[in-house]
Amino acid sequence: MTSSRPAGQRPPTLEDVAKEAGVSRATVSRVVNGTRNVDPEIQRIVQEAVAATGYVPNRAARSLVTRRTDSVALIFSVPDHQAADDPFLGQVFSDPFFGRIVGGLLTVLRPRGVHPVLMLADSDDARHSLVSTLRQEHADGVVLVSIAPGDPLPFMLTEAGLPTVLFGRPPTPTPVSYVDISQQAGARLAADHLVARGCRRIVTIAGPYDSAAGQERLTGFRQAMAEHGVAYVPSVEGGFTQKGGEGAMRALLAEQPDLDGVFVANDLMAQGALLVLRDFGRRVPQDVAVVGFDDSSAALAARPLLTTVRQPVEDMAAEMARLLLALIDDPEHRTRSVIFKTTLVARESA
Repeated sequence: MTSSRPAGQRPPTLEDVAKEAGVSRATVSRVVNGTRNVDPEIQRIVQEAVAATGYVPNRAARSLVTRRTDSVALIFSVPDHQAADDPFLGQVFSDPFFGRIVGGLLTVLRPRGVHPVLMLADSDDARHSLVSTLRQEHADGVVLVSIAPGDPLPFMLTEAGLPTVLFGRPPTPTPVSYVDISQQAGARLAADHLVARGCRRIVTIAGPYDSAAGQERLTGFRQAMAEHGVAYVPSVEGGFTQKGGEGAMRALLAEQPDLDGVFVANDLMAQGALLVLRDFGRRVPQDVAVVGFDDSSAALAARPLLTTVRQPVEDMAAEMARLLLALIDDPEHRTRSVIFKTTLVARESA
C-alpha cells in the first residue's frame, strides 16, 4: 500500500499521532516503544492513529529508549578447527538439521519483528569475542545451538547476564533455559522396532562419542537391546555426516558380515550407510533393516525411504524463541526446560 502523503511533505511525527489519537506525546511514545502496563484501550487508539497517519517509528531512536535492537543472536558453536578452509564447516551448514532450526525460530520471531543474526563460534577466541560483542548490546538475547564437546559457551553467556536459550541440555549444570528430547527414549523406539521385525544381529552407527546426543542415543539403544537379551551391540562412530556413515558401515560389515539390522544415530549417516549396503549387494530392508534418527529431509531423500525416529526440531526451535522472548521481556523470568517426545516414523527401510 502506498502512502497518500503528497510528495515532499514531511513524514508524520509522534506529535501528529498524539493529535490524531487525542493523547499526549508521552503516551504515544510508550505504546510505540512497547512499554508494559499501558491500558489496552489506549493502545488500540494509538495503534489506529499510527495507521491513520502512516507514522513509522525511527528504529535507531526507538532503540535508544528501549535499549533493544529487535535482533537475537543465533549462535552455532562447533568443535575447534584450525584451518580456515576446513570442510567440516561446510558439512555443518549443509546438514538439514540446522535449516530446520532456523525455520522454526522464524515462525515465532518474524511476527514479533525480531530478526536472527547468525554467528559462528569455532574456537575459544571466537567464543570470547562473541560474548564481548553481545555484552555491548548488539543483540537482545541468544539462541545457542552447540555441538562442541564440553562447550563453555552456555556458562559464559549466563555469567555475562545475557538472556540465553540452548538447544539441548547444557554440558554441565548451568542456570540456562533449554529445549531437548529424551534421547534415550528415542533410541529405545529404534531398538524395539528392529527387534519386532525379527532382526537378531543388530549393530549401530553412533554419533560422536564426545557429544551429549551421541552418548545418550548410544546408551539408550544399548540399554534397550540389553532388555531384549542382547548383551553386546557393535558400534562405530560416524560423526553425524554422510561420509562418516559410509565409513562406519564398511567397518561394521567387516566386523559382522551377517548383520541384519542397523540403528543409525542420524539421518545423514543413514544415507551413507544405505549407499554402502547397496554397494555390498545387501537389500534393504529384505537383508538389512535400517533405522535413522531425526526425520530430516535426508530421510525422504534416502533410497529406500528411511524409517527414522522423529525429533520435532521445528517445534523445538519455535519453543526456544518463545522462551527467549519471555526472558527478554522479563529478565526475572525463571529459567525453564522443555522436553519433547520422539516418535517412530515407519517407511521403507525397516
